[in-house]
Amino acid sequence: MMPIFSEALKTLQASLQDPKFEAQVVEIAGLLKKALAGGNKILLCGNGGSAAEAQHIAAELVGRFKKERKGLSAISLTTDTSILTSVANDYSYEAIFARQVEALGQKGDVLILLTTSGNSKNCLAACRRAKEQGIKTVALTGSKGGAIKGLADICLCVPSDETPHIQEVHLVVLHAVCSIVDEDFPS
Repeated sequence: MMPIFSEALKTLQASLQDPKFEAQVVEIAGLLKKALAGGNKILLCGNGGSAAEAQHIAAELVGRFKKERKGLSAISLTTDTSILTSVANDYSYEAIFARQVEALGQKGDVLILLTTSGNSKNCLAACRRAKEQGIKTVALTGSKGGAIKGLADICLCVPSDETPHIQEVHLVVLHAVCSIVDEDFPS
């Protein structure tokens, strides 16, 4: 087996060895189900590959994951280049997600923050802003959790310091969450 495959598998297996891991996945799904059932939305953000994952999961919720069901309200804060560039230019790159949370978020929503280090300044600012607005926050990070670990309502830490493998597990986690969410929404 190529090393990249064995390392990915090892990271997922290490995650599953944590007795809190699956319970956190179920807890995250429960937060999303409650928000969506209450007419609220899911906001997602991250940088680089995590930005792509935010877009991917928003698409799974708005479109469909595995079954036909009504579209669910989800927005990736990584996709509007006009907003991203104007906020970065007029304020700072640190404000690109927080400003969108301020404008689009409301109490009862859930913000999912994807940051492998847990220290992305724009994710930290968005998390703080969300908390001010009564928005529940879920952070998916790497092994140590970083600064966001103490801020987010739920912080799922993948036991790795390797960005690609952290992101691989984040995707598996978010697919599991989508699968659980699917169960509560009829066709």
